[in-house]
Amino acid sequence: MNAQRPACAAPALTTPAPAASQSYQYCNLDHTQSTSTALAEEVALAIAYNDISQAVMLVTPTDLEDFIVGFSLGSGIISDISDIYDLQLSGTGSAQYAQVQISSRAFWNLKQQRRQLAGTSGCGLCGVEALEQALPDLKVLPGAPLPPAAWLEGLRQRISAFQPLGQYSGAVHAAVFMNNQGELLLGREDIGRHNALDKLIGALVRQRIPTTGGVAIVTSRCSLELIQKVLRAGIQTLVSLSSPTGLALQWARRHNLNLIHLPQKSAPRVYSPAMEYQP
Repeated sequence: MNAQRPACAAPALTTPAPAASQSYQYCNLDHTQSTSTALAEEVALAIAYNDISQAVMLVTPTDLEDFIVGFSLGSGIISDISDIYDLQLSGTGSAQYAQVQISSRAFWNLKQQRRQLAGTSGCGLCGVEALEQALPDLKVLPGAPLPPAAWLEGLRQRISAFQPLGQYSGAVHAAVFMNNQGELLLGREDIGRHNALDKLIGALVRQRIPTTGGVAIVTSRCSLELIQKVLRAGIQTLVSLSSPTGLALQWARRHNLNLIHLPQKSAPRVYSPAMEYQP
């Protein structure tokens, strides 16, 4: 692998105001001054599989097809995008609907899970009925080399180009993908940290972007459900800008996932696998 710091494939920072935000008025405490600011929007997205309601998620209303594909994969509802036969979006305003037609095999597995999710932007395991669903049996990854240190230099600043909504209005998380040459390829944003990762995974699958040797980067805290999503997606390295939880670390080590924390003002911390960081 090329250890040189790669060029960023990000769009220019002169991104226009994202469509997923609106301007709102506010004033100071004594009402002597008022002005406006942009706030990120969120909508309730109801997802049904084969006409059976499965989840209601609060999401940022962008890249919804990517989200639904990534959510379906990351939640274990489908094992491959070929299990999705059709996807139809409808609704207006804050109420959106997704009708997803999936294969008989996937639908049978879904019914066996006995899950009824009521999702929010803050929790990725809401509505799980059994402990086995929160702690599923997932495949161990084959393992991959750690990324060269040069790939992570200035990463916090470089990924800002993939956060147009966050730069404009704040209040959203981002998930970004770096390929096996260290190039930043694409990113997705959402009010929910797990939603942003779902959108990224869905975009990678829908665009047929190879993930071998690549790195997923999340701007949020790294808890268990994010580990499970990248494991199901087969991504072998996860970089988090915030510390992982102990359970997330245990799962990363158990499943041979490279887990790296990139602190604000110190060197990268490799939590798994148990090996030294290679500069």
